[in-house]
Amino acid sequence: MTAREVVEAFVARGATAATAESLTAGLVAAALADVPGASAMLRGGVVSYASEVKAAVLGVSAELLARAGSVDAEVARQMADGARRVCGADYGVATTGAAGPEPHDGKPVGTVFVGVSGPAGSAVHAYAFDGDRAAIRRAATEAALAALLAALGSAAPAPGAETGSEL
Repeated sequence: MTAREVVEAFVARGATAATAESLTAGLVAAALADVPGASAMLRGGVVSYASEVKAAVLGVSAELLARAGSVDAEVARQMADGARRVCGADYGVATTGAAGPEPHDGKPVGTVFVGVSGPAGSAVHAYAFDGDRAAIRRAATEAALAALLAALGSAAPAPGAETGSEL
């Protein structure tokens, strides 16, 4: 999965995306922005390392964060919904997890949740990645890009949008 594929697919469909990133701290947005033409699809992103930012900016339930911690599937879902809403995008994607070197919120290193939100609803993907901190963050970035493309692929084309076998 490459960011170029995501950007090209989104531009071809006339769709926009936004990111909400915790453990990847902007890597997903940066990967998309590195692709020429990304300005046609990338609306913006929120790096929400702190739980207070997740709650105040993205609208993640403070009660959920207090109860479950930030490394949680429902937190990822709410982050993706928040990114979509805050940035006015068609799709939102979010990453949260434990990149290490120590467990986080009681979750083992390598635990990652990727949330994706779109016109048809939202979904969360859970992962258990191996490797050091950098490898886990790279794997989470790739998983987020794949989730974003999959969400777009499952949506009906916009009226007048061109579709082809590459989508």
